[in-house]
Amino acid sequence: MSNEIDRMLRTTVIGSYPQPQWLVDQEILKAKVVPRIRAKDIWRVAGPFLEEAQNDATLLAIRDQERAGVQCITDGEMRRESYSNRFATSLEGIDTTNPFIRKTQGFEIPMPRIVAPIVRTGPVEIADLEFLKNNTRCETKITLPGPFTLSKQASDDYYNDPQAVAMAYAEAVNAEALDLQAAGADVIQLDEPWLREDPDGANRYGIKVINRALEGVTTTRAIHLCFGYGFIVSADKPKAYSFLEQLADCCVDQISIEAAQPHLDLGVFSDLSKKTIVLGIVDLSTNEIESIETLAQRIRRALPFISPTQLIAAPDCGMKYLTRTAAFGKLCAMVAAADLVRSEIS
Repeated sequence: MSNEIDRMLRTTVIGSYPQPQWLVDQEILKAKVVPRIRAKDIWRVAGPFLEEAQNDATLLAIRDQERAGVQCITDGEMRRESYSNRFATSLEGIDTTNPFIRKTQGFEIPMPRIVAPIVRTGPVEIADLEFLKNNTRCETKITLPGPFTLSKQASDDYYNDPQAVAMAYAEAVNAEALDLQAAGADVIQLDEPWLREDPDGANRYGIKVINRALEGVTTTRAIHLCFGYGFIVSADKPKAYSFLEQLADCCVDQISIEAAQPHLDLGVFSDLSKKTIVLGIVDLSTNEIESIETLAQRIRRALPFISPTQLIAAPDCGMKYLTRTAAFGKLCAMVAAADLVRSEIS
């Protein structure tokens, strides 16, 4: 019985944690929205000292997650300018010196151009994972941008075939995922927000490229879908995903979704009964820390549809744009809420 209770309502984070103000210029970062190419001007620390500063910031993120009681943690993505650009711009076949400018919602977003075959030439996140594992006893999660999303964040000047682009990215992601597995990651998560942005493409080849990206991976496999960072995207978010039930046929073990800010209809879980759900219960559109009871009620809403052993509590998305005080407070409240609901049902 104790083992079953231990598996009930576990807690995790999605990926990012607030980068300290002494490390990153938050105003420059926010102005870039989510950079697709490198954004080295966000760093406040000079090049020779940057790695040491990022290590120190990573230790702060690790300790905050541990102190809050989160069971499966990340490195806070302290070394990243966005969730995707560090990996995306490390690949061969990508031109970032002459970017394509995408204009959307009043923003001009420079995007890498694909000019040759996409090839991963070496590890990108192995050192990040090793640093995390060397500095915690918690379960560890490492995140990668998913192949479908990567294909939507670049301009294709080579393949002339959206599916071929996504499959090329899938092969690169797979090589990284296999190395991360060998390095001891407990959970490998693909971030795939663009599955909902392009449901037609997702329906045609989304599952195929995700399965290719995770081929041979036997550690816990997760996929994260979201509607965007709460501080950037309007609070008026959809109440349903345009691409979610289809993931029942995907090889992933865990599906991570927002449910706090968009007030998602949780009946969809009945179509995903074989998956573990990482349920976003923490609203990231505000620095206000929700009460334990508010978060507990968000967990309770899901229990008619999914077993507590298949439910993991988490924030809606990455916590990158919160203040550190708010992020820590929200994690503490989330863990306390999971403990409260677990005590009610055990």
